[in-house]
Amino acid sequence: MTKAELRALYRARRMQLAPGELDRLSETIVEQTLKHFQLEEKTISLFLPIERQREVNTYLLWERAKNIGARVAVPKTNFENLEMRHYLFESTDQLEINEKGIPEPKKGKLIAADRFDIVFVPLLAIDKSGNRVGYGKGFYDRFLRKCAPSCQFIGLHYFDLEETISDVLPTDVRLNAVVTPEKIVRFDH
Repeated sequence: MTKAELRALYRARRMQLAPGELDRLSETIVEQTLKHFQLEEKTISLFLPIERQREVNTYLLWERAKNIGARVAVPKTNFENLEMRHYLFESTDQLEINEKGIPEPKKGKLIAADRFDIVFVPLLAIDKSGNRVGYGKGFYDRFLRKCAPSCQFIGLHYFDLEETISDVLPTDVRLNAVVTPEKIVRFDH
């Protein structure tokens, strides 16, 4: 399937999940993440959930990671130049909801892209090669290309993987792993 087809399919699938099911799946994904990835003393980029898109509740991961010594930064998007900057996330008082429904920091200490050890990446769909479908603006593909070569890119996803995405572009950045409620899948690059 194409990215556009997968975007429509997975948006619809998310909307079919009941609120209690979303909470349960998010908690399971967070538990899987903490069990399989070393977050202690790491510098982490973490997207915050767009509630109306029914994204994984990453506030749970922020709280747990912070408690084990991780430095967690969250992105702020600039829709004019399609760039993201990351700010150290210390308190929900830092946040405001932008016009797209994205919780973003209004202030904080800037963290450069090359300082991250792990980037948790939002996605709507992912295939068995680690290619992802996002919302289509390329924010994460541009950001991930600025990260250090050793940085791990990890997707968080409610559903199983697609066999293949038919219209992957050379500018698309593949992920190193994805966490679902049932499993961790690591991709060889």
